Amino acid sequence: MVIWIVGLSGSGKTTLGRALVQRWRAVAPNTVLVDGDEVRRLFSHDHGDHAYTLEGRRLNAERITALCGWLDGQGINVVCCILSLFPEMRADNRRRFSRYFEIYLKASVEALAARDTKGLYGPALRGERMHVAGVDLPFPEPASPDLVIDAAGPLPDFEALADKVLRTAGSLAS
Repeated sequence: MVIWIVGLSGSGKTTLGRALVQRWRAVAPNTVLVDGDEVRRLFSHDHGDHAYTLEGRRLNAERITALCGWLDGQGINVVCCILSLFPEMRADNRRRFSRYFEIYLKASVEALAARDTKGLYGPALRGERMHVAGVDLPFPEPASPDLVIDAAGPLPDFEALADKVLRTAGSLAS
């Protein structure tokens, strides 16, 4: 099964993903985390602005999707944390993976800019930084996620949220 966590930078995708993996591994040790930023570093696709253009982001998303499909095909549970800018790829995930559960951490750019944990939004909103999803790159919200979590205010209790996700997603340990 693949749990696909979508949201803008700073919405809490990786934090939720790590909490989910920790809990899921307790009942299913064959569970891994695939994080967009980590995959980008793994393939050395984090150098220069070209890596963050729409084309560079598509290449990274294609690699991540292929990796998740490869793992899923071997019976490994995957928690994937990704911006997921391409609606057609998200739609195809429901066909591609054995089981698929999509979570959208919803927060406006304004809310994320207020906490700006990665220092992306301030410079992007001032025109000093390019290729930031939700500012100068489009971020099409997921059309039909399985779960929407409000990430606009104070960050939620990710441990409790991970428990809720595992209950909502069904019997993931099977």
